[in-house]
Amino acid sequence: MKVKGHFDHFNINVTNLERSLKFYEEALGLTEASRKVAADGSFILVYLTDKCSDFLLELTWLRDHTEAYELGENESHLCIRVEGDYDEVRKFHKEMGCVCFENESMGLYFINDPDDYWIEILPVK
Repeated sequence: MKVKGHFDHFNINVTNLERSLKFYEEALGLTEASRKVAADGSFILVYLTDKCSDFLLELTWLRDHTEAYELGENESHLCIRVEGDYDEVRKFHKEMGCVCFENESMGLYFINDPDDYWIEILPVK
C-alpha cells in the first residue's frame, strides 16, 4: 500500500490564548480560521491561517494547565516565509523584541512567541 498524505496543521499549546492570537497576527499576519470550544470550557482550539495555503497552525489552550510549557531544547520549530523586504521584516521583529536567534551567514533568523516557541523566518523564494 502506498499512502499519500498532505500537511494539514501543526499544534502548539499556549498559556494565554489572547496574547498568542495577537502575537501571531501582528508578527506574521496569521488570522483565525476557526475555533472549537469544549462544552465544559476545559479547552479551546484556534486554527490560524496564512490565507495562502491549506496549512493551519493550531493553538491549544487548556484551562487546567497554568504553568509554562517545557519546550526542551527548542529544536522543533515552525518556519514561515515572509513576503516583502526581508530586512524590513527583521527590523520590525527586532522592534517587537521577539528575535531570539540570528544566523547571518545562513541568512535567517528566529523569533519566539509568547510561550517561547521558536519560529524560523525566511524570505519568500
